[in-house]
Amino acid sequence: MSKLHIRKGDEVIILAGKDKGQKGKVLKVFIKEQRALVEGVNMVSKSAKPSAKNPQGGVIKQEAPIHISNLSLIDPKSGKATRVAIKHEGKNVIRIAKKSGEEIK
Repeated sequence: MSKLHIRKGDEVIILAGKDKGQKGKVLKVFIKEQRALVEGVNMVSKSAKPSAKNPQGGVIKQEAPIHISNLSLIDPKSGKATRVAIKHEGKNVIRIAKKSGEEIK
């Protein structure tokens, strides 16, 4: 399985689709499907049966996964979309923003 340029906790911008241009934080990454769950983006309506957690039931709005190819990391310096470079320092792997050369935390 290939590694992905996006990790949980990263700030990303949406490049394509109905939410193009929106920014959000990655909540979860699905490696096999090559998709990510981004906070407040790609919202869908889901019907829920009444349960102990949700006694009323009804329609719930929640995030749906979005494909990794439609996401780009945000440059920590400029706040714009950037590509990622990988740098190896001993056993440590460091991700670097291509636009500014800044390290991505």
